[in-house]
Amino acid sequence: MSDLDVYQGAVRTSNAKVHGPEAFEGMRKAGRIAAECLDVLYPLVQPGAITDDIDKVAREFILDHGAYPACLFYRGYAKTVCISPNHVVCHGIPGQRALRDGDIINIDVTAIADGWHGDTSRMYGVGEIAPRARRLIDVTYESMLRGINAVRPGATVGDIGHAIQSYVEAQRCSVVRDFCGHGLGQVFHDSPNILHFGRPGEGPALKAGMFFTVEPMVNLGKYQVKLLSDGWTAVTRDKSLSAQFEHSVAVTETGFEIFTHSLNGLDKPPLIGGV
Repeated sequence: MSDLDVYQGAVRTSNAKVHGPEAFEGMRKAGRIAAECLDVLYPLVQPGAITDDIDKVAREFILDHGAYPACLFYRGYAKTVCISPNHVVCHGIPGQRALRDGDIINIDVTAIADGWHGDTSRMYGVGEIAPRARRLIDVTYESMLRGINAVRPGATVGDIGHAIQSYVEAQRCSVVRDFCGHGLGQVFHDSPNILHFGRPGEGPALKAGMFFTVEPMVNLGKYQVKLLSDGWTAVTRDKSLSAQFEHSVAVTETGFEIFTHSLNGLDKPPLIGGV
């Protein structure tokens, strides 16, 4: 991201913002809309579904709920969500591709409600998925939870990264290095950067009132990725499967709050679509 990212007068800064109670309310609303959007997409994820059709449903849902899709026209991106199948790590562009039995896909959505950003993603299985794909999804989800559980005042960004990396590598998977979580609020991508690897005690200290995403991308193979010619789609270099989960969270006085939970419990494995 660039050093300057502006939305409705909010500006990206080099230091993480600390927010008050009204901001928490704004983030709860934005996070709820984003989570509900992914819930609505759940039954659409089935063999034969066209990814662009899924994107259109997401756009209509967000607009119908008085919010705006943050990704739409962001830096030239022309879709509402990112849909990343199989070895696509992130930023897959919806199009005419039909989902196939056995695919695993990540859908990533950000809704802007009253100027606040709710950013979340989750994995879906298409039909019958292979045991190794199921295991990757489970490992990725658990790694995100471990990272979030490291969030509290006085902890550091390195504590989050270490919690994720140590678990993932113990499961003989790898953590992508090229992409990270980020601060958010009235700015889509703000400080601090949340690395999903690192050492305990290193990096910026967390303070109550900080908002950011925790969104590890985990590969079955090696962690290296490459960017395709469309300038958006990132894939694993070794073509191994990749998975990601993401929540928007806040640091509270006693720990953390997750803004993007699904009230229907659809934000955690098992996530098999078409039900």
